[in-house]
Parts: sequence; structure tokens; C-alpha cells
Amino acid sequence: MAHTFLTSNHQNKAICLLGLLVLTLSMLQTSDANQFQVGGTGRWGPDSTDYNQWAEKNRFQIGDTIAFDYTAGNDSLIVVHNKEDYDNCTTDSPVQNFTDGHTVYTFHQSGAYYFISGNKDNCLNKNQKLIVVVLADRSNRYSNQTNSAMSPLSNSTETSPSPAPAAGSVEMNPTPSPTSEIPPPPPPPSAASANLVSFIAYIGAFAASSLLLVF
Repeated sequence: MAHTFLTSNHQNKAICLLGLLVLTLSMLQTSDANQFQVGGTGRWGPDSTDYNQWAEKNRFQIGDTIAFDYTAGNDSLIVVHNKEDYDNCTTDSPVQNFTDGHTVYTFHQSGAYYFISGNKDNCLNKNQKLIVVVLADRSNRYSNQTNSAMSPLSNSTETSPSPAPAAGSVEMNPTPSPTSEIPPPPPPPSAASANLVSFIAYIGAFAASSLLLVF
């Protein structure tokens, strides 16, 4: 009977240990994502701030979110397909159109995201637009997730062949044009910090399990 009691006690401790490990891993995964407030304040409106200047000071990664607050009925948030739609403030056939007044957008893949105001005058003349470049995920944690609604910015440009020079003329090499309108983001931070956090968490879980087995 004593043997049965000890076996049951060890089983209960093992279940507690398993639950502790699951909780630790879930906390590590959720702590990786950040929620940004657009412009630093969350306000999405005309002439409020230079949104792109703010975005350039931050590092956006897959899984992060960005919050937009605006007056429903008077303004909206539109996600467009490419830089051309962004520059022209094209609201026809957008990727997504939000009108609820408080939008939290999640970045599911790397690349460029283009946000504009649904009020075309605000977009064209009052600087209510934003480009966010999301860094590539080096850990492959989100490699199986896809976002069919958004495609990343393409860095390739189509060039047409130069006409053959006329007889007797001097052939000049044209100056190459830049291949990307958005400067490449800085390299993502090293995974060493994430590994350190994981190591500390595992040590904590091991210590807790040791205490359970002792008592």
C-alpha cells in the first residue's frame, strides 16, 4: 500500500512538472511578439506625425501587431498592394479595408506593408500614410504560416534593353538606377538573447521539478 501511495505521489508530481513546462514554453512564445502604437501614440489621423519617420526607428518582426485609433465614419485604414497604390492613394480593390475605429493589424510574414487613409485628401495632401518593413524570421518559427492577402515588396526591377548605338557614335554606359525604393532594413538581432531566455526558463523549470521530487 505504501508503494502504491508513493507511485501515485510521483505521478502527481510528474503531471505538475509537465504543466509547468507547457506554461513556460507558452510564455516564451507569447513574449516574443510586440504591439506597436502607430506613430508612437496610436492615433491615425492627418498631419499628426511623420509615420514613416517613426517606422524607420522601430524594428518590426513576424508576429508583431500595430494598433490604429481613428474616428469611425470619418476615417478608415486601408492596406494596399504595392508602392504605386501607396503613392497614388489608390483605394480601389485594396488588400483590406478597416472602418471600426480601432484596428490591430498582425504581421504574418516578412516584407513591406502599405497603409493609407481611406480619405484620399488626407492621404495625398496630409501625410496620412505609412510603410512598414517587416524583417525576415531567422528562427523559421513562422515559416509554415502564409498570408495570401499580402505579398512582400519585390526588390527586382524590369529593365528594357538599350538601343544599339549609331555608327560612329560613342557608346556610353548608363548610370544604374536604384533597385529598391525602400532602404534595406538593418539585420535582425542575434538569436543569442532568445536562446539565453530559453536556457534560463529551462533551468527554472528543472529547479522547480527538483523541488517537487524532493518534497
